[in-house]
Order: sequence, then structure tokens, then C-alpha cells
Amino acid sequence: MLEIGVQSKNVVSDGDPAAGFRLLRELGFSCVDFSLNGYLTNTDLYQNKRGRFFDRSQRELEEFFAPHRTGAEAAGVRIHQMHMPYPIYLPRGSEELNGYLWNVVAPKSMEICGFLGCRYIVVHGFKLAFELGSEEAEWRRTEEFLHAIAPLARELGCVICVENLYGSAGGRLTEGPCCDARKAAQRIDRFNDQCSAEVLGFCFDTGHANLVGLDFEEFLTTLGSRLKVLHIHDNDGLADLHQIPFVFTRTRENKSSTDWEGFVRGLRAIGFDGVLNFETAPVLTAFPEELREDALRLIARIGRYLGGQISSGDR
Repeated sequence: MLEIGVQSKNVVSDGDPAAGFRLLRELGFSCVDFSLNGYLTNTDLYQNKRGRFFDRSQRELEEFFAPHRTGAEAAGVRIHQMHMPYPIYLPRGSEELNGYLWNVVAPKSMEICGFLGCRYIVVHGFKLAFELGSEEAEWRRTEEFLHAIAPLARELGCVICVENLYGSAGGRLTEGPCCDARKAAQRIDRFNDQCSAEVLGFCFDTGHANLVGLDFEEFLTTLGSRLKVLHIHDNDGLADLHQIPFVFTRTRENKSSTDWEGFVRGLRAIGFDGVLNFETAPVLTAFPEELREDALRLIARIGRYLGGQISSGDR
């Protein structure tokens, strides 16, 4: 049976991380998606605020996160993946802020990943197609950044994962970086060849894919073994809501707005043996406090269901 993971955000606190990890284990999760992006939020970055968290020395950061590492180990929860703060580059950001993100936040994030024994770190590609005039130029800029942190990834034994994103233009949702599976596969292979190591992989985000109408099964089968981690969550096809799978429907006949059947077929076809990781932290603030553990139990139960479907071969 595939392992099941969920975000640490809204469950694991800095004050007593061990308690949060114990709770996750009790509720059915053996893995966690460590919410490193919570220490430098996108809302602050979009306001040109950088905060002071990553100003700490590497030693200070390790001292800060040592209780998280110890708590996870004691609970038997594996820190399987994490999310680097994003955006890691702002098209309209100040030169000072973008330099800080590139030269301070990114390498320190990699070091934290290594310290926590985390195998995968998810990075958002740069959204620069409009500014640079093409998706290819956008990728070249992202690739430059990835090459800057690739030596650290190799040294620490981490794999950087780019993910499919969405954008907007004229009030409409559009495909963002990494929405072409064929190009993504080719670029990952070329990058790893250049680095002589597997330092780049892919994170498939179901919510983003649903927003822009990607074919789940085709996308996943095209990625194949390059797929390393998942961000599983649901939405109504209109907004990035990060809710529990199977919640939204497109019709009164209750046909799911997200192609979960294609998702299962795609993972089954490539023999996916990673973690069914749920990026559903907002769910825990949508439910009343008294129901949050029940919501987490349901998410874990859905993970077991999806894992059974992927492993069973039933169509």
C-alpha cells in the first residue's frame, strides 16, 4: 500500500512540534509535507516584504528546526517533501528582494531540507513568459536558477521538483510554467544529464491541473519515473481552493470536477510507488476546531482508498 502524507501547516506548531507529528501518525499519516513556505509567505513577498526568518545563520536555523526533526522521528513520521518559499522570483520585485530570494532563501532552504533528512523540495518555476516574450525564455531563466542550487541538491542528496502551475491573463486562468508534460520530461532529462546526477524531478499538482484542464492520465504517463511527488487537492475548476478530493462536482449528477479516475489510471500505468501527499492545509481552517481531526481522518481515508485503487488494477 502506498504511503500517505499531508502538509504540516495547521497541524505541527513550532511551540510543540512533537505533538503535531504524533497526532498525524495517530490519524493515519506516515509522511509529511513540511510547510517551509509558511516561514516566508507569498502574501508578504507580493507586498515586497521579506521578513527576517531567513536572516538567521545556518546554525540558528538548525537549532530552530531540531525539535521538528526529533519530533518527527519519535512519532515515526517521515519528512518526505517540503516546499521552498514562493515565488522565488518576482517579475516586479525589487532587485534587492529577488537577490535575497535567490542568494539567501533558496540555499538556506536547501540546507534545511538536508538537515531534516527530506528527500524532495518543490520549487515554483518563474512566471516570466509575458515579460520575456515566450515560454522558452521563461524556462531558461528558471533553469539558470535551478543550476545555481543543483550542486547543493547533489551534495545533500535532495531532488528539486518543479510543478505544474497556472497563470492569469485578462481575468482568465491560463497555463503557467511546466504545463507541457513532454517538454518537462525532456528538460528534466537534459538537466540531470548536465548535472550527471538525478537532482531534478517533477511534482504533479492535481488542483492546478484541474484549473487549466490538463489530461491527468496523459500527463502522468508522459512524465513516467520523473514524477517524484504529488500535491493532491480539489477545487471547482475556477479557483485554487486546496480542498478535500471528491468535494466538487460540475453537474447535479455529481460527476467530480476533477478527473480522479484519470489520476488513478495514470499513476497505475507508471507504477508509482511514492507518497500520496495531500496539499490540503486550508481545509483545517475551513472546518471548526472540533472537527479538524475528523477532517484529517477523512483525508487519510481517501489516501487509503486512492492507494487501493492504484494498487489493485481495478478499472
